[in-house]
Amino acid sequence: MPRTRSLAWAELKIGLLAVVAVIVAATVIFLLSGDSGFFWQRYTLHTKFSNAAGLKSGAPVRVAGVEVGSVEEVEFSGADVVVRFQLSKDMQTRVTTRSVATIGSVSLLGESALDVTSAPDGTPIPEGGFVPSGRTPGQLSDVAEGATRSLEQATALIKDIRAGKGTIGKLFTDEALYREIEGFVSAGEAVANSLRSGRGTMGKLVTDEAAYRDLSASLRNLQVMTSRLNAGEGSLGKLLQDPSFAESLSGTTSNLNTVTGRLTRGEGTAGKLMTDEALYNRMNSLSQRIDALVGRLNEGQGTAGQLLNDKKLYDNLNGAATELRSLVADIRRDPQKYLRVKVSIF
Repeated sequence: MPRTRSLAWAELKIGLLAVVAVIVAATVIFLLSGDSGFFWQRYTLHTKFSNAAGLKSGAPVRVAGVEVGSVEEVEFSGADVVVRFQLSKDMQTRVTTRSVATIGSVSLLGESALDVTSAPDGTPIPEGGFVPSGRTPGQLSDVAEGATRSLEQATALIKDIRAGKGTIGKLFTDEALYREIEGFVSAGEAVANSLRSGRGTMGKLVTDEAAYRDLSASLRNLQVMTSRLNAGEGSLGKLLQDPSFAESLSGTTSNLNTVTGRLTRGEGTAGKLMTDEALYNRMNSLSQRIDALVGRLNEGQGTAGQLLNDKKLYDNLNGAATELRSLVADIRRDPQKYLRVKVSIF
């Protein structure tokens, strides 16, 4: 009988040890199943959003894309939403005042996660502190809002087109503009038909094989000519390739620069004409006097003016010249008639 009781107690101790082992194992597995470690290896932080975007308790917390904690609670605080989450204490040097918390997604199904940027150059945030929050770009609400704005703009554009505003609207509503465009298209079609039928210069180039061959031969000749020029053949090629020609041209340019410099400095007669104001004044005065003289001649003043303008004086001079020529002719025919020498001896 005592032996039976001893056996039962031993079995009971084995059972108790097994239960305790199972409990310890389950606790260790539960605590080590995440990345946060034991409770003494974690610390709590907060952040604040105006829109939680479906974030809930148990959502993962990622630092630089690495899951290092979880969301503990999401609650309202006035008009905002405060998120309390836990992180591994190893992240205290990375999650600082320069970090930014945003709401991301775990998968395409839309499950939310809390993303925190890593900023080791900032000041570490103490237990229970707040991480600055930011707006997550490319959220579904932003996409929907952008799509709504695009639809509104498209609707307004369609209304403007229907109202005949702008070039597109006029194309849809203005009958005259439509006819003009139709005429332009018809003209273009006529030009294309002319080209296809070989009319005109362009049509011949498109359809006439001989014209194409002539053009191709001209291009080949031009290519040969440019090749010869590049090779320095012929007079023009020598002009392009001959170094002595370049030197001569450079010398001519230098001489021209020298001449223009002397002219600018007032050297020589041409330089003085360009720069000497006294010489200019004298030439200007001479020109004025010549103008006055020509004016007096045109007005008939003086002997020369009368000779130019008095027809009677001109006729008298012309008649006197005629008579003088007649007299000279008579003298030549009969000199004795006009030249008689009488000699008397006393």
